[in-house]
Amino acid sequence: MAHTRIRKFNTSETYPEQKLDNDLCQAVVARGTTVFLRGQIGQDLDTSECVCIGDAAGQAEQAMKNIDMLLKEAGSQLDHICKLTIYITDPRYREAVYRVVGKWLKGVYPVSTGLVISAFARTEYLVEIDATAVIPD
Repeated sequence: MAHTRIRKFNTSETYPEQKLDNDLCQAVVARGTTVFLRGQIGQDLDTSECVCIGDAAGQAEQAMKNIDMLLKEAGSQLDHICKLTIYITDPRYREAVYRVVGKWLKGVYPVSTGLVISAFARTEYLVEIDATAVIPD
C-alpha cells in the first residue's frame, strides 16, 4: 500500500442497515506529490455532455471514471487517493452512490466525508466527487 492508512474499516460493519461495502479509514499519512482534482460530476470530460440524467449511480460511475482518467493523466492512480468528499443532493442517493465509489476504490481505504447539499451549478447534477491523491516519493 502506497500510504499509511490508520484505523481501517468497512462501511458494511459501521452502517449494517445500509447495503454498503466501502473500504475507508480514519486517517492517511502520505508523502509525495499531491494531486488535487476538481470535483467530478456526471459529465463526459471529452464532450462536456451531462450523462445519466436522473441517475445518481450512473453519474457517480462517470465521476469515478473521470477521476481515474485524470489521475492517470497526472501520473497517479486510484490507490494514491487519500481524501474524498462526496456531495449528493438527496440522502436517498447515498447507498447507490457509495456502492459505485466502493467498487472503484476497493482496497484503497481513503478518508471520506459525505455531504447532502441543496444544489449544484446545474439542476441535472445529482452527485459530485472530490478527490485528492498523493503520488508516493
